[in-house]
Amino acid sequence: MVIAESETMKPQSHVAVLASPGMGHIIPLFELAKRLVVHHGIHVSFLNITTEASAAQNQLLHSPTLPPNLKVIDLPLADISALVTGDTLVVTRLCINVQESLKPLKSILIDLGKPQALIVDLFSTQAFDICNELSIPTYTFFTASTAFLAFSLYLPTLDCEVECEFVDLPEPVQVPGCTPIRTEDLLDQVRNRKIDEYNWVLYHFSRLTMVTGIFLNSWEDFEPASLRAIREHPLYKQISTPPVHPVGPLIKEDEPLTESGAECVAWLDKQPMDSVLFVALGSGGTLTTAQLTELAWGLELSQQRFILVARKPTDGNTSGTFFNVGGDVNDPKAYLPEGFLERTKGVGRVVQSWAPQVAVLRHQSTGAFLSHCGWNSTLESITHGVPMIAWPLYAEQRMNATMLMEEVGVAVKPMMGKVKDVVERVEIERVVRMIMEGEEGKAMRCKARELKHSAVKGLNFGGSSNESLSRVVKEWKCDKI
Repeated sequence: MVIAESETMKPQSHVAVLASPGMGHIIPLFELAKRLVVHHGIHVSFLNITTEASAAQNQLLHSPTLPPNLKVIDLPLADISALVTGDTLVVTRLCINVQESLKPLKSILIDLGKPQALIVDLFSTQAFDICNELSIPTYTFFTASTAFLAFSLYLPTLDCEVECEFVDLPEPVQVPGCTPIRTEDLLDQVRNRKIDEYNWVLYHFSRLTMVTGIFLNSWEDFEPASLRAIREHPLYKQISTPPVHPVGPLIKEDEPLTESGAECVAWLDKQPMDSVLFVALGSGGTLTTAQLTELAWGLELSQQRFILVARKPTDGNTSGTFFNVGGDVNDPKAYLPEGFLERTKGVGRVVQSWAPQVAVLRHQSTGAFLSHCGWNSTLESITHGVPMIAWPLYAEQRMNATMLMEEVGVAVKPMMGKVKDVVERVEIERVVRMIMEGEEGKAMRCKARELKHSAVKGLNFGGSSNESLSRVVKEWKCDKI
């Protein structure tokens, strides 16, 4: 199925873009696709994996307002029922989905007239083999931090050199040229090397050097040390790391407001500047029953204004809505503390499942963001000058949280309580008051606003990210002649 195709304008170059499932992957690649069309005159075919597509994915990609020369092509549904079960972990399920969905990719690329390049995300590297057959250059759009790219490129070497589990190492993992990573901050998928998820991650990470170039959703001034390491350290030269092109921060700029979203913004309009804490844990994040109870009590005790995106708790699975974003229906009264909604009425606002995050973060009344520290949410927060309470849940979010707190200085991370994996209400009250009222919070807000200006400058005409993307586009256009 082709969406928003226009024949009124025939740009010189045609590029295909492919994202693996999950809004954290789809949103930045879709924003890159739109930027290529609108700002660089490229014709883009966006290949949409429809198997297990979420409601949010369908809404985003099938919008009637896409720019001309951006067409969305739905890949046929793949039957993965015999390959996954209800217990299959997220990354394994995602990778099997991609593997099966890409079986018709060769014929699709041929039907498209063999685009000049294919841009994929980290979990779609199976496409490299097909593009190799067709002599189509491939690029990766790495949708996480530069520091995580450095770790990803280093992982195959680490895998060969270390015999024990990485979490059992006596010292932090020394990524060449970068800040060491505490073993407790390592992403879940590399904490146990005997599971399928590790094998999938190692497979994809080891193929990063096969591409013509790597696009980064970051900018030159944000992570300079990690970027310099990838470009200059002997290890990365030894493994033939491709050229790295920082082109970010590419974030969702606008989203249609639902009735609930419009009410949310209208409520913000009535609040003082920098007075509201926005609480949202990403497109797939959920909390346990015990933790959600403590969070609600902590918000109430803080006496600060808040917007809470509430999802039904999923004990034991913090990525509970990864494949069902925007599709879950729930009643917060059923799982929030009894009387919470009534006691916080006027001070707080509870939104079911999904909120217009960009509109909330952009609003002058929003003073801080309690976030899972996924990279998209991190960039959205920084791009709008909003400091964070770091609440990492899964994937590389613990690494992001540590970097944002200790290196960048725009976040605070609450301490765990006596009960394992639960942050207690008193600690939540403390960090909320600190970031909303304290001097530390003011300093973080000031730093976040400095980075906001840096991010905007990078994307503007003549800025580092704009020029970085322009150089690659120029190569495509020269190849077309």
